[in-house]
Amino acid sequence: MIRLIARDLTLAFRAGGGFGLAIAFFLIVVVLVPFGVGPETARLRPIAPGILWIGALLACLLSLDRVFALDREDGALDLLATAPLPLEAAALAKATAHWLTTGLPLTLAAPCLGVLLSLPWPGHLWLGCSLLVGTPALSLVGTFGAALTVGLKRGGLLLSILVLPLYIPTLVFGADVARRGAEGLDPVTPLLLLGAVSLGCLALLPFASAGALRVNLR
Repeated sequence: MIRLIARDLTLAFRAGGGFGLAIAFFLIVVVLVPFGVGPETARLRPIAPGILWIGALLACLLSLDRVFALDREDGALDLLATAPLPLEAAALAKATAHWLTTGLPLTLAAPCLGVLLSLPWPGHLWLGCSLLVGTPALSLVGTFGAALTVGLKRGGLLLSILVLPLYIPTLVFGADVARRGAEGLDPVTPLLLLGAVSLGCLALLPFASAGALRVNLR
């Protein structure tokens, strides 16, 4: 499993579609918002947590279509299906590699980009905490969606349509944590709910992804 994660990390960096593309997209979203709604601090502060979370969520979508597609094209996915490693563990390894190349860099970059949206300083810490807790759920859900569409050509749009509704609970609780932290309110309750969503995804979605892969490989 560790070797599979290391292999996916190496391929992501060689392909040039790892953390650099996600952070660049995230930066573009954050920079464009003041042009659309106005640069006034009083207007940006209330919407900053939600915008930052939406930007991170959309950035996570960029590389989802390649989670299993490249392995399907070169035959590695068929080898994984017959390997001693269970498909559930392979799906978890894929989600972990996606989080390391996308979710973790976005978590580290978000507090810095929050300065561009005039996010209050107490909100930077809670924004980072919410992304650290919530982005694993985004990668796990995205891996499940990629497993569902792995047999389809040009299934990137369908993947986005399938995954985005499943992202809503993570987005709601994650943005609420950052908003409460920025306003000086207690963010513990939504943070616990966000953690529960991530743990639920960790417990269920590797099995669902493996089941979807088995169906598509028949």
